[in-house]
Amino acid sequence: MTVNAMPDPPLASRTMVHRLLGLLLLPLASACVRGGSSGVAPESAPALPALPVVDGPLEIQVVHPPQGSLIDDIDSGFVFGRVGTGRARLWLNGDSIPVRPNGTWLAWIRLPPGPELRLDLLAVRGGDSARSSHLLRRRSAPEPVRNGGAWIDTTSFTPRGLVWWPADEPLPIGVRAPEGATVRLWLPGRRAPIELAAVPSMSEIPAGVRAFDRDSANLRTTLRSDRYRGVVVRDTIGSWLGPVTAVGIPSDSGPASVEVIHEADTVRVPWPVHLTRLEAPLQVVELDDDPRREGNTDGITVGRALPGGTYHWFFPAGTRAAISGRINGDLRLRLSNGQAAWVTAAEVRPLPAGAPLTPAVLGSITTTTEPGRAVLRLPLSWRVPYQVDEQANGITLKLYSTLGDPNWIRYGASTGPLASVTWSQVASDVVELTATLPGPLWGYRLRWQAHDLLLELRPRPAIDRPRPLAGRTIVVDPGHPPAGATGPGGLTEAEANLGVALVLERLLTEDGARVVLTRRDERPVDLWPRVRLADSLDADVLISIHNNALPDGVNPFTNNGTSVFYFHPRSIPLARSIQRALSRHLPLRELGVARGDLALVRGTWMPSVLVEGMFMMIPEQEWALRTEPGRAAYARAVRDGLRAFLLGEEM
Repeated sequence: MTVNAMPDPPLASRTMVHRLLGLLLLPLASACVRGGSSGVAPESAPALPALPVVDGPLEIQVVHPPQGSLIDDIDSGFVFGRVGTGRARLWLNGDSIPVRPNGTWLAWIRLPPGPELRLDLLAVRGGDSARSSHLLRRRSAPEPVRNGGAWIDTTSFTPRGLVWWPADEPLPIGVRAPEGATVRLWLPGRRAPIELAAVPSMSEIPAGVRAFDRDSANLRTTLRSDRYRGVVVRDTIGSWLGPVTAVGIPSDSGPASVEVIHEADTVRVPWPVHLTRLEAPLQVVELDDDPRREGNTDGITVGRALPGGTYHWFFPAGTRAAISGRINGDLRLRLSNGQAAWVTAAEVRPLPAGAPLTPAVLGSITTTTEPGRAVLRLPLSWRVPYQVDEQANGITLKLYSTLGDPNWIRYGASTGPLASVTWSQVASDVVELTATLPGPLWGYRLRWQAHDLLLELRPRPAIDRPRPLAGRTIVVDPGHPPAGATGPGGLTEAEANLGVALVLERLLTEDGARVVLTRRDERPVDLWPRVRLADSLDADVLISIHNNALPDGVNPFTNNGTSVFYFHPRSIPLARSIQRALSRHLPLRELGVARGDLALVRGTWMPSVLVEGMFMMIPEQEWALRTEPGRAAYARAVRDGLRAFLLGEEM
């Protein structure tokens, strides 16, 4: 890439600092499109296919961000698109932007301040020119309520909305206000307020930057004391709350308000919460993510450690638990004494009064051997919540609200794949069961059959070392549609993924594998049917093919490369093996492997990974995905990585 020496046209001017910064960064950006962390391509990897020379009509098209879109409150962002010809010169808000030979372009720019952003573009080819104005809006947080030096960030109230809470349990509360302020919560009917104390905490970094930005300088943050915390305790909760069930409608508790005093200024605003007592006995519910019985879900309700948090528990339909709290649309389920999980209220239904609240009893355990698996049958009084912890050669199953009473554990055939089963009562209402295989764990799954919980364990299959892929069933998922990224030249990720998957199918078939694709055309396929297909085929491996994009605010020139995502520990060797092969076949930076809560890699019955081979937004990589050599290099890397994983080799 070179920077055009033509004088800037008379568009919106920039400071000289920004212009010099852009000139300094462009050569570095060009190098970082290829190569590893140092910006140098791996020596063994061939170059990507060269971009073709295109000389069509001069026309400015901005692919991202779309006209009128709402972007986060960031000071820098990426913009990309095409101008129809590689002979054009392009300026964006007065800054020169390199145009690739095929007419595509990618820019990392300072965004103008203010709620509305105007991007002025000028493209010139010889005596022809084209202009375009691109309007965006900034997603800005509401201004705090102020009175002089006192202010309250009304978006920071926690909790807010509709809250059901046990009267005998402290309710944590918090708000953001000036450092050094006095912060009080006034409750209706009480003469004395609840004092909130300043708790030093780190200033927030946008989630996209924290997850994807590799520049550690952008992850540095400062310690601030503008967060104030407190609790509503038992002696105050009774006068403030009215009784209601957790799935009912709360009564209006009357206005509570927060007061902030900073030096000589005071500001006071209502606290937007309706708080209601959750009465004992706790209501029992049954989990079901398919209440309409449409049959198009995985039958699993996910549990989180906090409302809106990441997935941590997976509760099959029919699981029973008692409600111990609710905040808006999230219910807190009591798992055991001192442990709880949050689930979506829409995925539960209340059971009639008198439903069991006492712990279930685990009876004697039976194990049987079936082709390629061991099956444990765990009889329980009712369907309890549980959690699975995976080890290298087995799992530990934690049964909540359960008392253990297995008089015996009966094993299947002596030649079966199960080494041992042990259990213990680790808490007054928690049973822990460990099932161990003699060798590595390949996969597991659990399902209810009446009140019996069936645990299936899958050992590593026998591998033909001369032909490790021979006889293996491999499900290849070309990710998207729906959704997916689009490159500056207009290539959609769904199209690119399918192109790579078709080449991979051919390569794996030539090596003797049975390959099944989750789609073969542009028609959308939902996520769960893709996983269900792999499960129904008893696939040995599930590989989802993707090509990456970045969230707004992350520099694409310094944060692009190859990466592989997994969810279960048993999939880490597969992810690492494919990542190493990608670095051998593609001249791109290695971003490494990462655990991600992604639907395509949570299927528990086989090792599964989601591969992000290239970046759609990088013109050179988008073009490579249009070509047979580029797709073949990606596919060969996945094939080689899979082969090495099956052999248990280090590449």
